[in-house]
Amino acid sequence: MGYLKWDKFFTGLVLIFTLPFCSGITDQLDVMAMNNLYVALGYPPLRGWLLVGGDPCGEFWEGVECVFSNITAIKLSGANLGGELGDGLQFLGSVIQIDFSNNHIGGSVPSALPPTLRNFSLSGNQLTGSIPDALPVLSQLLELSLDNNHLVGAIPDAFQQLTVLTRLDLSGNNLSGQLPSSMGNMFALSTLHLQNNRLVGFLDVLRDLPLQDLNIENNLFSGPIPPKLQTIPNFRKDGNPFNTTIIPTPQAAPSASPARAPSSPEEPLWHRVNGPSSSPIIVKSGEPRRFLNAKAIVWIAITGVSIVATLILCLLFSRWFKAKRRDKIAKEHYFDTYKGSTEKPKHDESSFPRSNQTDTEVAKEAVVRPPERSGVDNQRMGFVPKLKQERVMDVRRNTQSSMYMRDNEIDMTDTDDDVLPPPPPPPPFSTDSDIENSVVPTIVSTAGRPMKSRNLNSVRMFTVASLQQYTSSFSQENFLGEGMLGSVFRAELPYGELLAVKKLDNTVARKQTEEEFLELVSNISKLRHANIVELVGYCADHGQRLLVYEYCRNGTLYDALHVDAEIHQKLSWNRRIQVAIGAARALEYLHEVCRPPVIHRNFRSSNLLLDDKLEVHVSDCGLSPLLASTSVSQQISAGLSVHGYGAPEFESGSYTYQSDVYSFGVVLLELLTRRKPYDRSRPRGEQFLVRWAVPKLHDIDALSRMVDPSLYGAYSMKSLSRLADIISSCLQREPEFRPPISEIVQELLQMT
Repeated sequence: MGYLKWDKFFTGLVLIFTLPFCSGITDQLDVMAMNNLYVALGYPPLRGWLLVGGDPCGEFWEGVECVFSNITAIKLSGANLGGELGDGLQFLGSVIQIDFSNNHIGGSVPSALPPTLRNFSLSGNQLTGSIPDALPVLSQLLELSLDNNHLVGAIPDAFQQLTVLTRLDLSGNNLSGQLPSSMGNMFALSTLHLQNNRLVGFLDVLRDLPLQDLNIENNLFSGPIPPKLQTIPNFRKDGNPFNTTIIPTPQAAPSASPARAPSSPEEPLWHRVNGPSSSPIIVKSGEPRRFLNAKAIVWIAITGVSIVATLILCLLFSRWFKAKRRDKIAKEHYFDTYKGSTEKPKHDESSFPRSNQTDTEVAKEAVVRPPERSGVDNQRMGFVPKLKQERVMDVRRNTQSSMYMRDNEIDMTDTDDDVLPPPPPPPPFSTDSDIENSVVPTIVSTAGRPMKSRNLNSVRMFTVASLQQYTSSFSQENFLGEGMLGSVFRAELPYGELLAVKKLDNTVARKQTEEEFLELVSNISKLRHANIVELVGYCADHGQRLLVYEYCRNGTLYDALHVDAEIHQKLSWNRRIQVAIGAARALEYLHEVCRPPVIHRNFRSSNLLLDDKLEVHVSDCGLSPLLASTSVSQQISAGLSVHGYGAPEFESGSYTYQSDVYSFGVVLLELLTRRKPYDRSRPRGEQFLVRWAVPKLHDIDALSRMVDPSLYGAYSMKSLSRLADIISSCLQREPEFRPPISEIVQELLQMT
């Protein structure tokens, strides 16, 4: 044992002093980790493996797989390995898969592992000790196999962050104790094998998991089995002392029932102890009254249920009748007010203040609410709360001109003839509580019909009238830009908040019903990431479809590179790499974290927004359902191709996650060269950026001449060469040769 310690100490010294002189393709930290692993495994006879130095990626070490200069996988299953794993695996900064299954490796499971791991298998070895508590750092882990070893102790309560784990195998060990409560957080887990251990306790923690394969055989689990687990397609549970007895529910005897006669000697003991309410009714020839009592109880129960059902129906009919009567009165009041005269309705002081009014003047007449709107919902929104007597809030803006401007007014011709004019614009919120109350969880359609309930509590519901007010009737001065799906306008709320309103084109909006649009809003609101533009609210009023997002003051990356010279001066080399990392992390979240995964389908620099700190936020995420129709999808694909972002597979009409990776590579070229993906003003051979730039990526002199001149050489040649390699991999013509976005994130992080 002392010899091994001195051996490792000597090896560490050799690594420290020889590391500066090593050279090769492989990242030096990865080389050091592999040398450490080689020593820990006892110098196995593996092709290419060395004690010191070497080039695992360039020399194709046995079982080692690489992407560029980083080791991404170590696959040595059934290689007759011994020794231990040591503590060097943590230095593999980009490894995704480690497979040492079916060997003779001893020692303990490493307590420090690389956080990039997705597949980790140590099945069929001689590992001892307990499962380490370092599992929370493996937040990207998809499969973990530690079965058929000699692990002991309890399963650690360390599964809080393993929300994407799909397969966990801890079978064939000596694990004991109860299942930890954090196992209930593994919302993606489909396979769980725990057989042949000594685990105890209940299975309640597993009842809400989406399991398809559960094996808990030969343990010490007790208690009743949760009913949800019984529905798992492949559920194996033999060899456990489960308590499968279903305890009968006691039933209270009627208060008027006569006292039970003393127990007879022939009556069973359990009947005498628990009473007849907890036992099945036994009918004997000499005891007819017990049968009659049971029959009477059944009839009493049926009668009681019938009475309750009748009362509920009466209550519902009463409320329905009152609601109909209230709507009728409201309509009569409306038509008496506006339809009874031959003149057109005028917007008097009660609806909108005149231009010469002061801020302190208050309307004297009541404002009539259209009967189609829900009274409760509008009251919560801060709109018109009553029909007869209503208080008009102090409106600090002249809304009359903005409400009736015709230059950019929203088209409402698609609405039904019986839809009444919209209510006046909402008053400005005065307190935080008012803003909170503006979120209406109950969705009501524009025709007054209740919609299917959805989780929309995290977003606000706006009306067309309010968005007209906040955007000055979608005036040109608030116009931010126009994309494939519609136009975007800046909106300023009365309390100073700035938002961005995307007004979907009618050709796009009409492809979805109101129900489908609300489903889309619900899905987009669930996308929460630091590099994705947050959805603030929506509008589905009068047949219109509008999405309200957070506002990014520094515009788009496209403008920063090609239009706005002031912002462009702030885009240093390091800042551009940070922008690339942020955009890649957003795609990584959409592709590999979201369940189900999300394809962007419209990734370009004009959809990358920059905030005050020049941090990137990707917009238009989750809008792929709007591209479902053939015509719109073809338009988007054609637009991407014409503007230089489209992947080659667009020609066959296909679009995958790797198509997003290709578009990301084009954005990287923009950041590198400050050239537009398609520029008609350039010579014919330089109009398409990808065609012009890709052949030059591996020529260091040509690559240096491609770089944006405004950077003035403020970058290292190593960093430039690595970025060129990343771009080249993203722009591979065949989708299967493009790396997943998570590997690109790791490559970019190596440049910081």
